[in-house]
Amino acid sequence: MNKLDPRNIYDDLHQIPELGFEEFKTSAYLADKLEAMGYKVTRNIGGTGVIGEIKGSEPGPVMMLRADMDALPFLIDGEKKNIHACGHDAHSAMLLAAASDLVGKVKRGTLRILFQQGEETLKGALAVIDAGVIEDVDIALGLHIRPVQDIAYGEMSPAVRHASSTFVNVVINGLSSHGARPHLGVNAIEAAAVAINAITAIKINPIIPWSCKVTGIKGGVAPNIIPDKVEMIVDARAQTNEAMTELLEKLRRAVTNAAAALGATAEVTTPGGVIPAAEYDDELTAEVAECIVEVVGEEKLAKELVNPGGEDFHYFVNKYPHIKAAYFGVGAAAAPGLHHQDMQLNKEALPSGTAVLVKMVERKLG
Repeated sequence: MNKLDPRNIYDDLHQIPELGFEEFKTSAYLADKLEAMGYKVTRNIGGTGVIGEIKGSEPGPVMMLRADMDALPFLIDGEKKNIHACGHDAHSAMLLAAASDLVGKVKRGTLRILFQQGEETLKGALAVIDAGVIEDVDIALGLHIRPVQDIAYGEMSPAVRHASSTFVNVVINGLSSHGARPHLGVNAIEAAAVAINAITAIKINPIIPWSCKVTGIKGGVAPNIIPDKVEMIVDARAQTNEAMTELLEKLRRAVTNAAAALGATAEVTTPGGVIPAAEYDDELTAEVAECIVEVVGEEKLAKELVNPGGEDFHYFVNKYPHIKAAYFGVGAAAAPGLHHQDMQLNKEALPSGTAVLVKMVERKLG
């Protein structure tokens, strides 16, 4: 099969945006293309995931290239719309094009192409792990297009270092009473206010980027009833896994003690789990940088990016620490920003991302 152009693939995928775990058309398109190239294809990995595999004739590592597939939901003028506002269509396009270029070039080990579902749900990687197809991976490589706020069009970053992130649910339980007799109750809203002040007073090492803020609050049933329950959502992020552990412990202590000071109790949970921070292999990241220089030149090699956003790619190393991972950024002039309903990118950047993927595989398996 001839080498595919990622720009054409992007045009196709951009027209069929689908939400996480609903990427039926997208995964079928990608799986069909891989099969036509001669890859051994497994469909429905953990739902809608797709894996294509080629083995070399000589012993070597298992190298996995991963791209996400899902789009985002929006409500525009009262109408629900799915939009590829984070560039996952571009990621899949670059990976599929790279897969077409790598046919016949894998001499050692195994090349595994993973089109992963549900990254925006932050559960897609976990579904792939639960499917049992990651244990033997030695090297994992991912990529993401970058917005104009990060790097210039045409530049590439050898590492996008995502933070650990989670949404914390806080339930504060007080005691209901009549508004005329507040001394007989425990006002959960007042306890929540004290808890919020305690959250804003949390301190961890300022050298490490982190943030912790209340992003939602709900409580109260009537203006003359002392409320007995308040629910809050806290967005917590930290650049290292160790810092996140410390932050969550201080958050639990702050909220619990603040509620207790007013006679209330607090329940603190992370029902969606905690997304791990990036943990990359330094040597592999250095090789990515070398490949970027080979593709676009030294002047287009951007700095590594510290990114407070979460990315479920990092569950792979978190679950299997033996995996050597790297994850690079492709400056694609995405504007006005990721996750914006009007986000547009310059697809002319995609061949460069494809070329870096190809060069990395040639180094490791060629």
